[in-house]
Amino acid sequence: MVAMRPRSLLLCLCALALVLGSTACTAPLPLRARQALLPADILLLGEQHDAPEHQTWEKDTVQWLAQRGELAALVLEMAEQGRSTQALAPDASEAAVQKALYWNDAAWPWAAYGPVAMAAVREGVPVLGGNLPRKRLNATTTDTALDAQLPAAAWQRQQQAVREGHCDLLPEKMLPGMVRVQIARDLQLAHTAAAAVQRGKVVVVVAGVGHVQRTLGVPLYLPKNLVAKVAVAQAGQALAAIEEEADWVHQTPALPAHDACAPLRQQWPGAAGTKPQ
Repeated sequence: MVAMRPRSLLLCLCALALVLGSTACTAPLPLRARQALLPADILLLGEQHDAPEHQTWEKDTVQWLAQRGELAALVLEMAEQGRSTQALAPDASEAAVQKALYWNDAAWPWAAYGPVAMAAVREGVPVLGGNLPRKRLNATTTDTALDAQLPAAAWQRQQQAVREGHCDLLPEKMLPGMVRVQIARDLQLAHTAAAAVQRGKVVVVVAGVGHVQRTLGVPLYLPKNLVAKVAVAQAGQALAAIEEEADWVHQTPALPAHDACAPLRQQWPGAAGTKPQ
């Protein structure tokens, strides 16, 4: 273990807990990760949505930066652009935070993401929705101007990623529209994060791995004068392609075997697919 220099009593206690082998406090950014990722204007954390250890890693990282006074804002894929906790006090209830973010618990279980959001709220740091509003989804699928946002080769890679992410079950005619939605979401996350930048602090973006990849996702659309770093959490063996897209790979144990494609097969019966990312 690499010892940290704590800046508060709580961090001292966390460091002591680590020395004693307790898991009550974690070191979300070990020394090598901090050297690779900080300082930065924007830190993008990419997760696998069904991996609970990834949300724990995000919560610990947000809490660590906030307690050091280095967190400017937390931007979530899990809430729509325009929703925020900026008007709430640090002691706001979880119900008030969910209301402020217009939280969709069916899509994003609060049990998983609530601790991530509350880690920022409790330290007086705003949580900002960064996702494309649902009311704009239909128009986005036919917005061909988005096609020019990616070079042809990157567009093809993004299309393949969307295809695989939907278990190879998505009807081919829907693919271009779904790629446009992915691009629009990345653009929205980038705009929200860039607008929240504060000198000397870090804006943390929490999103799926596909949104944070350096050559396909949010980093492409950030202003060039900002320093953006990417860390992705990978359950099981880290893929070389992921390592090339990020500054840091946070490895966690492989998930128990399960059929993540079953819901899509029910929607589009008669086709076989692979596990979504």
